[in-house]
Amino acid sequence: MPQDSRQYEAARYTLAVRTARFTIVGMRLKGKTAVITGAAHGIGRATAQVFARQGAELSLWDVDEEKGQELADELNGQGTRALFGKVDVSQAEACQEAADQAWSSMGKIDILINNAGILRDATLLKMTPDQWRQVVDVNLKGVFNAAQAVARRMVEQGTGGCILNASSVVALYGNFGQSNYVAAKAGVIGLSKTWARELGRKGIRVNAVAPGFIATEMVESIPQEVMKQALGRIPLGRMGQPEDVANLYLFLASDEAAYINGAVISIDGGMVG
Repeated sequence: MPQDSRQYEAARYTLAVRTARFTIVGMRLKGKTAVITGAAHGIGRATAQVFARQGAELSLWDVDEEKGQELADELNGQGTRALFGKVDVSQAEACQEAADQAWSSMGKIDILINNAGILRDATLLKMTPDQWRQVVDVNLKGVFNAAQAVARRMVEQGTGGCILNASSVVALYGNFGQSNYVAAKAGVIGLSKTWARELGRKGIRVNAVAPGFIATEMVESIPQEVMKQALGRIPLGRMGQPEDVANLYLFLASDEAAYINGAVISIDGGMVG
């Protein structure tokens, strides 16, 4: 074979390898379907966008119908199949209906991102029963409701799956004025470790992610003085971005994390040593 032909064939082979690598790396969730709770804002929205770019089909759950449908329309316009459902995760029946609808529409559910959460901050002596109940209902009971509904379908499919639950670094060290939030997020860690044992034998991996201070609307409600003190405890010297957490979710949901089960992974700029 002439030298120029060999060079041409070598170049074509190199291009093919690079293309294949791009396809593998650039479409890590191709053929996967994912349910994301709290998808309309912040980390949930960023996760939906990252997952869409990586080839996943999406079922987006949120109580904010306007923003949730807007996101679904945006992703559909970019070529991703995205369905929106107005779902209050504190209601078990609503979660089961939404999971059944997602499963029927997409044919399967491979991934659940339990991301929905709210804040109702107050110190112990000032916290009302409603503030306690609202946060626990969404941040802990909601995780249970969504996971139970989706896991039923995952077990029925028999093809395994991945459940990722949003905890928080405050679950590891506590936080002033957040008895309800800290209790709920600590409970999420316990649920995740328990479900990893129960569902692992069925091929379903369960892990918890513990974000630190992330630049979302929720964190913007924290008083500036408190935020200044928090930033002083972060070795990287800045808040995280929603995409930082979304990229961690991506890794844990991908086949690259196939042997990670029952873990609690902090993403906090080094805040928790």
